Amino acid sequence: MSRSYIDRAMASYKKPRIRDGAVRRFLFVLCLTLAGVLLLLFLVGMNSNNEIETSSEFSSNIGLIKSIKLPKHNHLSKMLEDRNQLPPRNMDLYPILAKDRIVIVLYVHNRPKYLKLVVDSLSRVSGINETLLIVSHDGYFEEMNKIVEGIRFCQVKQVFAPFSPHIFPNSFPGVSPDDCKEKDNLIEKKCEGSTDQYGNHRSPKIVSLKHHWWWMMNTVWDGLKETTGHSGDILFIEEDHFIFPNAYQNLKILTELKPTKCPDCYAANLAPSNVKSRGENWDSLIAERMGNVGYTFNRTVWRKIHKKATEFCFFDDYNWDITMWVTVYPSFGGAVYSMRGPRASAVHFGKCGLHQGQGENTACVDNGVVNIDTEEIDKVVNIKPEWGVHVISNQAGYQAGFRGWGGWGDKRDHQLCLDFAQMYHVRSKTS
Repeated sequence: MSRSYIDRAMASYKKPRIRDGAVRRFLFVLCLTLAGVLLLLFLVGMNSNNEIETSSEFSSNIGLIKSIKLPKHNHLSKMLEDRNQLPPRNMDLYPILAKDRIVIVLYVHNRPKYLKLVVDSLSRVSGINETLLIVSHDGYFEEMNKIVEGIRFCQVKQVFAPFSPHIFPNSFPGVSPDDCKEKDNLIEKKCEGSTDQYGNHRSPKIVSLKHHWWWMMNTVWDGLKETTGHSGDILFIEEDHFIFPNAYQNLKILTELKPTKCPDCYAANLAPSNVKSRGENWDSLIAERMGNVGYTFNRTVWRKIHKKATEFCFFDDYNWDITMWVTVYPSFGGAVYSMRGPRASAVHFGKCGLHQGQGENTACVDNGVVNIDTEEIDKVVNIKPEWGVHVISNQAGYQAGFRGWGGWGDKRDHQLCLDFAQMYHVRSKTS
């Protein structure tokens, strides 16, 4: 047999072997690529699930909602909502805010004499020109508006609760013509509404307390371009809180010390939880339950509060602070402390309740004169970083099983409250 024949035979034998090897290599690469694609799809799917879980958690555990249905605007409410988009005033006077600023939120109703006193006290606060003051109005009252428009000592932004009962005189959330009143029998009167646990129908002036606070919190933390990116603390005060000159500087120290001095503290306060106390004057910081005079917390705490929207919105008590103490704070899983100094930097001076005293026979009236001693120690920083922390535990308060004072039984109020919790996170529409 010739050599050339053998060579040709060997060549014809090797070619299929070479082609088989190439096919195997191709199949190996193909399988490896497919495996990579499948792994990538799996990881993307896991990430999507995590995003859904986060979104669900972010939606306060009340389910993923595609849209909400807020009350239909009237002319005034629409005008106020549009006005909420205006930039702060006095930006020409104070163009640069401090990076470590504590934003101040003052929430008000219609007590102009009180508001003048608070604004005057704020004008004397050291460092206030470095921050933003937000004034949240429950209703529109021209005298209140003029007082705020006259502020020149810092940047100031006004926001108006557009669904306040006070600007809906003939429909929900205000007084609807078909609403049941007091203890009306729903069937006999053929009226609309559902009662609280004590058999009382809603009073718009009363429920506005809780609605305004909840709307304000959701708006300040999640709805305003001036604060949605704010990573620091926010201070909340009312129109009958007199603020001492050292309050802002003391608060900056407290919020800086809090993570190391009191890791279990969720907030800082300007005053004791007992509103009648001016403090102990000890050489010590104090940790106690959170008070409602000059309370300050950050976005992390707000997220914990927001997750409890259902508990907040369904608890039958028209007071926002009692609702927080009884239902929200206990759900955090431990004691909810706030840290403060041993001497108050703010005091509650109001004799009348927040929504008392506008043209009623039972009006609460005082002359707006307040005599609060501002001593030299109240004008300078009086908190020392080297102080220890005295913890006041087992304070008197509402016990487990307390069902609330009522006034918050109407299902429409429950739903509006839940809608406020969602309005900046889902597509909203008015009815």
